[in-house]
Amino acid sequence: MPMEQDLIAEILSKSKTIAVVGLSSKTSRPSHGVATYMQAHGYRIIPVNPREAGNMILGEYCYPDLIAAAAAHRIDIVDCFRNAADIPPIVEEAIQIAAPYLWMQSGIINEAAAARAEVAGIKVVMDRCIKIEHRIRL
Repeated sequence: MPMEQDLIAEILSKSKTIAVVGLSSKTSRPSHGVATYMQAHGYRIIPVNPREAGNMILGEYCYPDLIAAAAAHRIDIVDCFRNAADIPPIVEEAIQIAAPYLWMQSGIINEAAAARAEVAGIKVVMDRCIKIEHRIRL
């Protein structure tokens, strides 16, 4: 899929700030490992997790939702570590904050939510790990 590869290259090169929805403070969780890696490679990580809101994760304040995060930061990528069924409300928030990119991690597929985001002008990557995709391009 050359078009998807071009999109991934665009996202990784044009973006600086990643809101990680579902970021856990538990170091054993995949979200934590991916966010740590991306942070180490120069991306600003903005944690978004209602259960962790108000805490610090990876040295950054954790927000309850994208709306609160976007009030304090310009968000380039909304990176989702949530079940596929939980993606539609995240898409609605991504539309509200005019996020340019939505990324659903490996194993997360929600075609209807992706279509809704794309209609609103958000470019979508689905069922891919941002860490692996970044590593491939180093």
